[in-house]
Amino acid sequence: MVQLFDPQRRPPVFSKVPKHIAVVMDGNGRWANARGLTRTEGHKAGEAALLEVIAGAIEAGVTHVTAYAFSTENWKRSPDEVRFLMGYNKEVLRRRRDLLDSWGVRIRWAGRRPKLWPTVINELLEAEKRTRSNSRLTLTMAVNYGGRQEILDAVNRMADEVSAGKLKPGSITEKTMQRFLYVPELPDVDLFLRSSGEMRTSNFLLWQSSYAEMMFLPTLWPDFTRETIWEAIDSFANRDRRFGQATDAPLN
Repeated sequence: MVQLFDPQRRPPVFSKVPKHIAVVMDGNGRWANARGLTRTEGHKAGEAALLEVIAGAIEAGVTHVTAYAFSTENWKRSPDEVRFLMGYNKEVLRRRRDLLDSWGVRIRWAGRRPKLWPTVINELLEAEKRTRSNSRLTLTMAVNYGGRQEILDAVNRMADEVSAGKLKPGSITEKTMQRFLYVPELPDVDLFLRSSGEMRTSNFLLWQSSYAEMMFLPTLWPDFTRETIWEAIDSFANRDRRFGQATDAPLN
């Protein structure tokens, strides 16, 4: 069982901690296949890794973690794998929400309703309801999520408001756009982390990650531990985040 605040595993002192970490949990299938197992066994092994990352994030002082659990493109996978992932997402939410609730974790859902199993939607909404008063860390589960689709959905909703006379086209700003995203209060991503060595964003949190620090680690997702996330945070702390600014420092 993953423990929170394990006395044997204490985080280092960080000079700077990201407020929001986005995680692409990649490599479950490769991890399993390398061990002679099926891809579904790899997904099962990834559950403990997610709990480890959440625990490590809480201990480090991170306030938001968004996990890419199922993308809008994942429907292209085999029917058996899609069926497993739908059922598994539902089971994990039901099995782990009480533990996460005891850790003070608030669970949110970012994603689309169309095509998503009603039973999965019900578990997501129930997890949101049960944990809504928690404030130690917000875990946003991106299920049936796509970054481009989120932006398109926001634009279409704004267009509806313009047609209804509730929104003036010339008054639309970045803050307006933010209001129409799936989780409007979700802060910008500070650290975008992907496991397995693949170096792409895979359509994840495109709007929110405009100035995120990107890290692509070779570690496969089931091998992630809280020490892995602490090493990533330590690397983040040593980066110079300028947000478009520049400092003149000519060589002597």
